[in-house]
Amino acid sequence: MENDSTTSNSDNSRRKFFQQTAIAGAGLLLAPNLMTASSGTAEMNIKKEDKKDKMTIRNLGKLKVSALGAGCMSISANYGAPAKMEEGIKTIRKAYESGVTFFDTAEVYGPYTNEKLVGEALQPFRHKVAIATKFGFEIGAPNITLNSRPEHIKKVAEESLKRLRTDHIDLFYQHRVDPDVPVEDVAGAIKDLIQQGKVLHFGLSEASTATIRKAHAVQPVSAIQSEYSFMERSVEKNGVLDLCEELGIGFVPWGPLGMGYLTGKLNSQTPFDSKLDLRSSFERFTPENLAVNMPIVNLLNRYASNKNATASQIALAWLMAKKPFIVSITGTRNIPHLNENLGAYDVHLSNAEFQELEMEFAKLKVCGARMNEMQMAFCQ
Repeated sequence: MENDSTTSNSDNSRRKFFQQTAIAGAGLLLAPNLMTASSGTAEMNIKKEDKKDKMTIRNLGKLKVSALGAGCMSISANYGAPAKMEEGIKTIRKAYESGVTFFDTAEVYGPYTNEKLVGEALQPFRHKVAIATKFGFEIGAPNITLNSRPEHIKKVAEESLKRLRTDHIDLFYQHRVDPDVPVEDVAGAIKDLIQQGKVLHFGLSEASTATIRKAHAVQPVSAIQSEYSFMERSVEKNGVLDLCEELGIGFVPWGPLGMGYLTGKLNSQTPFDSKLDLRSSFERFTPENLAVNMPIVNLLNRYASNKNATASQIALAWLMAKKPFIVSITGTRNIPHLNENLGAYDVHLSNAEFQELEMEFAKLKVCGARMNEMQMAFCQ
């Protein structure tokens, strides 16, 4: 669905939806009542010194970041009750100590509390890391609606800068494409912020190829963020991943572990709080689909057993091997899980192993839509 400045009945129905329910976003959005280049392997030059120095750098457009990033949303929102502030700070700082230099948040995660957490956690070494945050919503009780009007974007930027305790945002994403605002106007607003030094790079989340091209023509896009994982391949089919390669745009997968499913720690008996966990409304997380999709996890586990690794690590290693411009943002709220995720950096997939994984996956079927129908309507 392409951007259209003319309001239609369809647009109105979408806005009504935003007024009635929480939205998934780009990572993932806010849940009610919460305080969140080429195919084949890309070779890694792994140093043998300390863990912090071994992480190689990848490019998101012209933005240089660590090969693995940190998605901070789940510390504050959307996967259950928020973690304690001090635990979140420890986890984020441990990620930095382990070599991560790219941290992802958004104003709507919490709302606001995740940006505050990230700002406090990263303040001691702010000049050594890149922070990505997002705009695109009108946040106010009791409803959230889309709003990417240029004046609103600039207002959000000022507020995010304060919460993040910084004078610039390294990467500023449009969280969801607003059908009532031409993306060219959005790109123009970001261009103004870049000229003012308040934003360094422009990103889009869950945008179509047509939307990306329109935006990129006004202000170069550095990164696209969309759901992508070993089990979720939409961006391979809709041309977005290929377009990123064509235009020199980085790609940032949210949900690189299938929103937790590829860890192998979820099953048909796993409960999801309908008020605190957005996955409770996703078709892919019904008990039936959690059970029927298990062969995907089993496939990852087979490879993991041969490499003294975990299913999560194989899934993340696969993404790193897929394209050299991919930087996954893995989400966690505790240090043991963080260490497991970062261990993926030490897992090497040969070209033969990568191709074998692809062939084995092609035999499997993924059951259940990644988000519900009305939420998917906003991916444009």
